[in-house]
Amino acid sequence: MPLYKTLTPNLQTCVKIWKITESFNALMAPLQLTENSFNRVNGMKSELHQRGFLSVRHLLKEFGYTDADLFYDDFGKPYLKDGKQISITHSFNFSAMIVSNCKVGIDVEKQRDKITLIAHKFIDYENLYLNTHAKDYIKKLTVIWCIKESLYKLYATPGLSFKNHCLAIPFNIEDEQTLAWIDYKNKKCRYNIAFLEFEGFTCAFAIA
Repeated sequence: MPLYKTLTPNLQTCVKIWKITESFNALMAPLQLTENSFNRVNGMKSELHQRGFLSVRHLLKEFGYTDADLFYDDFGKPYLKDGKQISITHSFNFSAMIVSNCKVGIDVEKQRDKITLIAHKFIDYENLYLNTHAKDYIKKLTVIWCIKESLYKLYATPGLSFKNHCLAIPFNIEDEQTLAWIDYKNKKCRYNIAFLEFEGFTCAFAIA
């Protein structure tokens, strides 16, 4: 499938989302992978993960980059050779990428009831405004998870905790934006957050 969605939250930032409907072979055929990427994708046991990996390379092409322009540090944070900031995510049959002159983070997650089983691991301050009986409780939990995952990718600092150091300000699903804070080691940072829903998935991205 062609590109699913493109967003431009500001003049320095672009988000692209890919819906993965193609087969492994169809995704692989037009790509020129580095030897490392070729070995990585062929070493994956799950075709779902393989297709997610390859869809990210198609997103790179949409931004005008090649697989060789992308590299990772020892903590797994991605970088682009031209110095622009990048963040990458994929979940089931969707992948997304954000490229910016600002520090950024992005996450996509499928909305599933079982998120309630791990809510206690990443929710703290947010308990003050969440209603566990509300119809949109699962959706809000998923937004909060995506927000905190985005912050984690943006901040890229060992020891950062979703529950203890990342705070999502109260929001309504229809707002599609909010603010979030990282409060870590006597340093407080505020971030603009945007989020959206599509086909039972949630995507959120943070911009410094």
